[in-house]
Amino acid sequence: MPLATHLKTVYAIQHLAFEDLGSLEDIFYQLGFRVRYFEAGVDDLSPALSYDGLTVILGGPIGVYETEDYPFLVDEIAGLKQRLKANKPTIGICLGAQLIALALGAKVYAGHQKEIGWSKLDIKVLETNPLAALENVEVLHWHGDTFDLPENSTLLASSAIYPNQAFSVGNNILALQFHLEIVEESFEKWLIGHTCEIRHAGLSIPQLRQDNQAYAAQLEQQCRLVIHTFLDNLNI
Repeated sequence: MPLATHLKTVYAIQHLAFEDLGSLEDIFYQLGFRVRYFEAGVDDLSPALSYDGLTVILGGPIGVYETEDYPFLVDEIAGLKQRLKANKPTIGICLGAQLIALALGAKVYAGHQKEIGWSKLDIKVLETNPLAALENVEVLHWHGDTFDLPENSTLLASSAIYPNQAFSVGNNILALQFHLEIVEESFEKWLIGHTCEIRHAGLSIPQLRQDNQAYAAQLEQQCRLVIHTFLDNLNI
């Protein structure tokens, strides 16, 4: 069901300046939404976490378990638990997906290797899979942590390296380990901001840039279909 008029703002919780809504932002604007950002660690996140409309929890380089170093995570996780319990519309991307998994009682932990770069997903065959439009589409991965599937969730996609790449809980909660939102023209910010991680992983910056030029445009196009499907099927 489409969101009601009084819910036509999308709240986005941002953990890193250049990891924003990306292509999702233009999609939301074109659908008549406003967008409001909250900066984790700086802003009070409670308005975004208690909001009845759609809240998107974005990525970042920290781990959900690093609460001693980043105490704001304690309140973010507590608020997210209440949000998910109330089945409010929520999308989590990368760190956001890990936060959703943890808030639903699943284990989040360091993976056996970094998954950085572009590859296709194994989209699960389901009666309704909101990620169906990503079949045979290269998506961007950028994470070192992974998670177990929460109880009562549905696995939507896997990769060759990590089996749990996306899950849903009902129609209102969507968790994506990969980056659906990347914009071709903004990718250089990622190459600058994540330079230490890229070099430590022994990856080629020119190759990552070339892959972005080859794959991002199609992902932007298919991302639109994913978001439309998710919004059309909301139960509110």
